[in-house]
Amino acid sequence: MRRLQVRVGHVVGGLLVLAAAVALVQSSTSGRAGALPPGGPGSTQAASSTLTPVTAQSPAAPQPPAQPLAPGTGQTGQGGSVSVNLGGSLGKPSTSITIIIGLTLLAVAPSLLILLTSFTRIIIVLSLTRQALGLQNVPPNQVLAGLALFLTLFVMGPVISQVNAQAVQPYLSGKITASQAYSAAEAPIKTWMLKQTQADDLALFDKANPKPPSPQALPMSAVVPAFALSEVRTAFIIGFVIFIPFLVIDLVVSSTLMSLGMMMLPPSLVSLPFKLLLFVMVNGWALVVQSLITSFHT
Repeated sequence: MRRLQVRVGHVVGGLLVLAAAVALVQSSTSGRAGALPPGGPGSTQAASSTLTPVTAQSPAAPQPPAQPLAPGTGQTGQGGSVSVNLGGSLGKPSTSITIIIGLTLLAVAPSLLILLTSFTRIIIVLSLTRQALGLQNVPPNQVLAGLALFLTLFVMGPVISQVNAQAVQPYLSGKITASQAYSAAEAPIKTWMLKQTQADDLALFDKANPKPPSPQALPMSAVVPAFALSEVRTAFIIGFVIFIPFLVIDLVVSSTLMSLGMMMLPPSLVSLPFKLLLFVMVNGWALVVQSLITSFHT
């Protein structure tokens, strides 16, 4: 019974939906008929026959472009020109250019410090002095490097002041160009390096270049390696002289221990206090620093 009622309800609902669809179709058909113009289709054809034909017109001729405005004026000018400055003119460098140059110098500062200054000779001599004393890590490497850095600034002080006065400040004030500043900075540094470079080291790299009229005319590519070799050689000579008194102490202590039959006792352990005592009594660090400063030709 219940199933029959459900089926009857479905049939009734379907009939209602069908009736609504038929009513919707009729209403749309009547709306279209009302939208037709009076007179029916014939009137539409008549109206279309009365329309006037559209004639095609030729396109308008293109207009010539206007003359560009003269710079600094509101009127059009003739013969205007555009100039592009690619450098080489005098002018104060911008802040961005100065920052880029500063960052570049900071990036290559370690190489410049080692190859163009007295840092190489000083750090080698200080390291050899520590080894001559028989000390491995005292003073620490940081102390030796810091002392060598400040001694380098002391030795290179006149050259740095000359570079600053002749190249850096004129360039920052816009009096000279970048190429002129480089040439002005290169001259005092090369002069100082040539004073410290030995003739045979300079001749070693001079063979690859045409014979210049003077060593000052050599390029930096030949002066820098010759200067580095001379610095290492001079540092080893100074280190050899420093090693001699400590070597004598080691020999005396070793022979004394051998004569006493103390062969199991390390001679370096016994000689270390005597080395330190001798080095302190003669104010060894001051003597080493003084010999280093006076070894540079100014």
